[in-house]
Order: sequence, then C-alpha cells, then structure tokens
Amino acid sequence: MSSVISLRAMFPLRRLAFLLFAAIPALALAGDGRKHPGNPAGPPRAPRSRRAVLPILPRATVLVDSARHELVVELPPVDLAAAREHDMTMVLEPIFEVEMPVSGSVWSYRVEVVDSGPRVLPKALLHHFNLRDPDRRELFLPIGLHVMAASKETPAASVPPLLFGLPFERGQRMIASAMLGNESPVAYRGVRVRLVLRYVPAHRPWPLFRVYPWGMDVQYPLGERPGGSKAFDLPPGRTVRSWESSPAIPGTLLGMGGHVHDHGVSIELRDVTTGEVIWHEHPRTDSLGAVVSLPVVRFYRWNRLGVHIVPEHRYRITAVYENPTGQVLPDGGMGAVGGLFLPDRGMTWPPVDPQDSVYQQDLYDTLWRPGESNPPMLHMTH
Repeated sequence: MSSVISLRAMFPLRRLAFLLFAAIPALALAGDGRKHPGNPAGPPRAPRSRRAVLPILPRATVLVDSARHELVVELPPVDLAAAREHDMTMVLEPIFEVEMPVSGSVWSYRVEVVDSGPRVLPKALLHHFNLRDPDRRELFLPIGLHVMAASKETPAASVPPLLFGLPFERGQRMIASAMLGNESPVAYRGVRVRLVLRYVPAHRPWPLFRVYPWGMDVQYPLGERPGGSKAFDLPPGRTVRSWESSPAIPGTLLGMGGHVHDHGVSIELRDVTTGEVIWHEHPRTDSLGAVVSLPVVRFYRWNRLGVHIVPEHRYRITAVYENPTGQVLPDGGMGAVGGLFLPDRGMTWPPVDPQDSVYQQDLYDTLWRPGESNPPMLHMTH
C-alpha cells in the first residue's frame, strides 16, 4: 500500500491537469488597481547560494494587475506569414528572461495568443510555450526546474487557491521560450504570446500548502542533443523505454498526468524499491487509433493527501509502444509524466548546482537554437 497523509477534510481540486509551473512565499502587494509594471520598491531579492550566470537575454514584459491579482508575462510581437499549400509557417522566438516583480502564490495559469489590438487570436497558432527556473532544480534530476509548458491543446489550469499555491519570490528569474505555427492562409502581424498567472498576495494567510511541479521523461537526463529533444524513433513492433531516479527531497505526489504519442500502449510510474505501481494508464484513442488523451489521476481522498515518496527509494517511468506500420517512425515516440508535489514539513526546495555537468548540458540545450553552432555564453559559476 502507498504511504499516505491524513486530513480531516479535503476540498476537491478543480483541475490538477498537467501543471508544469512553479511557485512563491511572502510580500504584500500594494497597487492602485490598474495594470502597471511591477513596483521596484520593497525588500531586495533573497540571496541564493547557487545561481547560474546566464547570458544577457532580451527581457519579456511583466505587468501586474493588482486589482485582479494577475501577473501578465508577454513576449514581443512577431509577424506570422500565411501558410503555403500544405506547409506550416513556423516562427521560433528568441529566449527571454522573465523577472518576477512581486511575491505571492500562483494558483492558476493560461496562455493566450493576441495581436496588437489586443485581439485574442486562435490558440492553434501556439506550437508551444515553456517557462523554466534556472536556479531551482527538478525533483528527480539536477537540471533547472521546468515550471510550466503549454501548447495549443493545453487548457487553462488551476488549483483551489485556499489549499494550494506555487511560490514565486520577487526578483526570481525565469527563462521563457515559445514557437508559433500557422497552417492557415491568413497572415498575422504583431502576434504576441501571453502567459497570465493568477496569484494570492504573500501577506494572505492562505494557501495552506506550497506545492511545486515535478516531471519525469523516458529520455532523461538530456534527450537527443543538441536541443534536448525528448522524442525517439519507433522501430516496427514493440518498444519499451524507461528511466529511473530518486527524489531530491521527501514529499507527497498530489496527482499526475502524462503524455504519449500515437501507437502508445501504456505509461506507468513504479516504486522500484518496493515494486509497487503508483500509476499505470492506457491512452484513450479514436477510431483510427490516434491518441486523444491520457487520464489525469488525483491521489487525494477524503482521508489522505496523496502518495508519499522518499529519496531512499528509486522510481521508474516506463512507456510502451506497439508500431504496426512495419516502418521506422522518426521521432514517433515520447513518454513523460508530471504533476504537483508537496514537500514534507520543514523541507525547502533545493537549488541547482551550476557546476553539475548534466545541469550545464541541459542549460546549453535550453539556450541553443537551430542553425547556431553555439548558444550565447555558457559560463556557470557559484
């Protein structure tokens, strides 16, 4: 049986979805209720014992709507040409640095595509958006924390703000990246990708629990280089891919979801030390066999908070595919899981070690762009 944490009562999560964004403690938010750049006044950023020295990156715009308690991260506008025949027009944006102007607890996010109007454009234009923290590590791997990811299929996600919050500190820096894709005959000018985070100001007595994103991928630690792609080729027949590790700190998995491509048969998370299967799912498919969805599980019950995991155990993710085509499918496979994690009482989220070789290689891949022999500067130091 899984280790559990008892509660007297639990409010249902409105959506645990594939939350890959992270979080904050402490600081009252003062404002006049209008949207404005973050107030630079207030306590200085907390010193970190370990910070990577990043190259000079262009800054994304970060606005604070103090009346609605929203942070709006916006990338600069780009033009998106119309597609030709059956081809898609792709625009890979530069890497941007995001500096958080306030502290609080984020409980909801959504990603929008807008024009200079700002008119909301079709979500189909968004190929992907990623947000990473270069100074805090992943739970199962010593690379920078993947805070959140979204694509055209990703819905808005939220958790109950009284219960859970993902902490951000004022002055905390992030790395944002995005790609746009246009399959329509219509050209768009001044297209902007916008991340909207709803938060609880730090002076509030809630949320009760500070939670963080976690993830595992069968192509960890680095995937295909350069670029760190987590896709892999599918030969004909059965393919099984696995990766295992131990968490950096003990805590509780609140829930999780996953991702596989077409021809995926199953994906699971197992406690290798005890042999217990924590999560095992089969993707939902349509009449043609294409993957439509993968169920999201919530580990909480009326009498427990979730599944407890510890650094003394090893945990393995396994993805299984059956390719019936008789041909190799390039980049046809992928296997990833992720969700929300609650550290044990007294535990703090670990920083990265900028001198770690895996961390340095992953940061290289994060900053790398196709066509570049090298990304801008990669000197890491304490």
